[in-house]
Amino acid sequence: MTQTRRNITLGAVLALATAMSPAWAADYPTRPIELVVPSSAGGGTDVMARNFADAARKYLPQPFVVTNKPGVSGGLAMGEVQRAAPDGYKVVVLISELAIIPHLGMVKFGVQDFIPIARLNADPGTITVRADAPWHTVEEFLAHARKNPGAVAMGNAGSGSIWHLAAAAVEQKTGVHFNHVPFQGAAPSVVALLGGHVDAIAVSPAEIGPHVASGKLKVLGVMAEQRLGGQYANVPTFKEQGVDLALGTWRGLGVPLGTPPEVVAVLRETTRKAVAEPAFKDAMAKTNLIVSYMDGEPFKAFMADQSAYFKKLLTTVTITK
Repeated sequence: MTQTRRNITLGAVLALATAMSPAWAADYPTRPIELVVPSSAGGGTDVMARNFADAARKYLPQPFVVTNKPGVSGGLAMGEVQRAAPDGYKVVVLISELAIIPHLGMVKFGVQDFIPIARLNADPGTITVRADAPWHTVEEFLAHARKNPGAVAMGNAGSGSIWHLAAAAVEQKTGVHFNHVPFQGAAPSVVALLGGHVDAIAVSPAEIGPHVASGKLKVLGVMAEQRLGGQYANVPTFKEQGVDLALGTWRGLGVPLGTPPEVVAVLRETTRKAVAEPAFKDAMAKTNLIVSYMDGEPFKAFMADQSAYFKKLLTTVTITK
């Protein structure tokens, strides 16, 4: 076959595929959609994903089926979907670590390697201490840390995790120096704080909610633009206490590059409707997860900003392995 004939044949195949794409996408989905979660069952990311899958049943002829694939700080699951066929039948929960782990050399993809569907959730960081700790405000806590550089044991969810970097951002903003103590996740760091093994932890409100409600822990400040509601309504933001910092974790949905626009549109419309469902909002509220919807294109810009921020921050942070 001559090169000219090869080119004509290839062109005809591509033209046929393009012509068929809208019709195929119009029938989407014709089978269950795998929703890949980059964490173990039972955690905040998993809970959000399952709440979403339940709410989305009302708007699609096929269900989302949750698959948990923890590992590599979320990189295992996100990498699998990033490499998957772009047909809309593998959707991943994108998490804040997507803006971090590429800069640590842990994965070879980044925020630019997904089509974002929407952000569903965002939780600010907190500085949390035991209820009997001598500090009642962020200012008091930081004053103590300044007088005792490197002596305050600050627990986190692992070296290079979002909560390690949240505490590092506090250092960068205020000039204090903590003794960072990594754990295998946020939950173990909470246990360590309860047991008196660390002085404070950087975590989300969802991760310490029950212990705050029981009076065992207290939150000194939230890294949010404005105060939270519920049991945190009286907790001031960092900005109110003189520290210009708003930072936290976030979760959304994404699909591989090359996914047909018609399929992306179906997923975005379904997500928008599901997140607005009262049942979804109620289920999230029960676990102290904050609904924070952001549509696809704004979410794309947000992720790019987050990646740039953490890339710069990581130049000042020591990562232990």
